[in-house]
Amino acid sequence: MTTAYSGGDPGRTIELLWGLRDAPKRGPKPRFSVPQITRAAIELADADGLAALSMRRVAERLGITAMSLYTYIPGKAELLDLMIDTVCGDIHRSRPATDHWRDRLEAIAHDNRALYERHPWLATVSTARPPLGPGVTAKYDYELRALGGLGLDDVEMDAALTFLLGFVESCARAAADARAAQRDTAMSDREWWSAHEPLLAKVFDPAAYPLASRVGAAAGQAHNGAYNPDHAYAFGLQRVLDGLAALIESRAPST
Repeated sequence: MTTAYSGGDPGRTIELLWGLRDAPKRGPKPRFSVPQITRAAIELADADGLAALSMRRVAERLGITAMSLYTYIPGKAELLDLMIDTVCGDIHRSRPATDHWRDRLEAIAHDNRALYERHPWLATVSTARPPLGPGVTAKYDYELRALGGLGLDDVEMDAALTFLLGFVESCARAAADARAAQRDTAMSDREWWSAHEPLLAKVFDPAAYPLASRVGAAAGQAHNGAYNPDHAYAFGLQRVLDGLAALIESRAPST
């Protein structure tokens, strides 16, 4: 999966993200607002993937020329920043099952997974330097609250949240890869393995690889294929929370 990088010109991006440069300063009255253009770009990326996103395609979707679009937004990098900030600001905030920290973090994980499912292109964007707009900032602030009052210092709170969201992102990428493989080969996982099974049987000796043979067969039967995104997410999330539990419990005051 190709990774795209957000990060336009910092000054221009900040102006756009915080509504300080919403409209062209010259020429006729603008037909569109920056948020309208951003929504059009998100719809395009949702439908066709980030590889299909270009200033020209967005302009065509809006019925204007690419040159006109540049009077609103300086370039694709700034547009991508706007898209990321917008979808982060739109994230659904579900109610945790209880107020226990584990349920709070589980709800955050589920909400982020749903965000990637609605916008699969988001998993292909590196946000090592995220756009510091209102959407990203509000999301970060909200999610940090789930770690409040647990005895963690500020750096640990940030690291714990990064750990959790990094796991969700990796699952989203793997799920996207699995969907792409099925789409590109026009075969399900089971169909792909069935097609290759006769040849594999000629070269694979179960006695030489007993664990791989036994465990691989059991997992394949359980998942109806080599990989099940839902199982990987559900299993991994509990292990992530178990790891955070060890940290949080170590910070609890002794009685």
